[in-house]
Amino acid sequence: MGRRPARDRCELVRFSATDGIELPGLLYEPERRTRRAAVFLHGTGGASIFDSTRTNLLAHEMTSRGIAYLPFNNRGAHLIKWLRGARKPAPGGMAHERIRDCIPDIDGAARFLRSRGYRELYLIGHSTGANKIAVYDHYRRRNPFRKYALLAGGDDTGIFFRDLGAVRFRRTLERAREMIRSKRGADLVPRSITPLMLSWRSLLDMMNPDGDYNVFPFLEAMRGIRLGRKPRFRHIRGIRKPALYVYGDRDEYCYDDVAGCASILSEQIAPRSEIVVMKDANHGFSGREGELGRLVGEWLLG
Repeated sequence: MGRRPARDRCELVRFSATDGIELPGLLYEPERRTRRAAVFLHGTGGASIFDSTRTNLLAHEMTSRGIAYLPFNNRGAHLIKWLRGARKPAPGGMAHERIRDCIPDIDGAARFLRSRGYRELYLIGHSTGANKIAVYDHYRRRNPFRKYALLAGGDDTGIFFRDLGAVRFRRTLERAREMIRSKRGADLVPRSITPLMLSWRSLLDMMNPDGDYNVFPFLEAMRGIRLGRKPRFRHIRGIRKPALYVYGDRDEYCYDDVAGCASILSEQIAPRSEIVVMKDANHGFSGREGELGRLVGEWLLG
């Protein structure tokens, strides 16, 4: 009898974020008992670990190396939903998420894994999930994770600026602030501004140059412009734990210049960090999920 594939050792779990919101996940465990476990944070855009083709593939690469694997749907999963488990239901999903909400979600995942006996924890995030790692580290300097893997972290603020143009970008920011001041921050943004299903509150969170979402301001660095007042890459420069940054050389959100983005990033990361650009890989690492899992798994154990 050979080792059973990771998908056969999977348990559907539910746990609570530290503010009480209930979150579903999948816990993949190796056959041999281990103290190591990795948490996976998915991206935005209505993402879900239950829909992703990479979930089982990454899990297999982790468990085959003796690392349990916990991908979970955070409160920003799907487009619109009701969050339950706190004192009263609240609107959630991508349309109503703010990036700093990741903190109680991640803390809840760590608490759950510790209750299962795991002590050596790692944090992996894809796309907005990578941004969330940097935000989490910024506000939780002392946290239980030993290493981070940030996969295809994105510059959403810069993309909005590029697509809207300077004048419309500023006008949209001001309109978002006005909607929030008038208690209409939960209203959905018209499609004339973005095809994404976002509330005004979430749009401001994503577009604000001085906000927490603006972790990877590649466009600002490329064009030599300043959209906000706070230091660029402040979240990244604050990371002191070992961190792996991975991009595909065909990432469609890197302004057709992945090498340039990687070069800019290399000037911001700490000495114990590393950047890898995967050949023939797009933003989602489609068709390269196994290779990505091997890369991340080996780096975590290195």
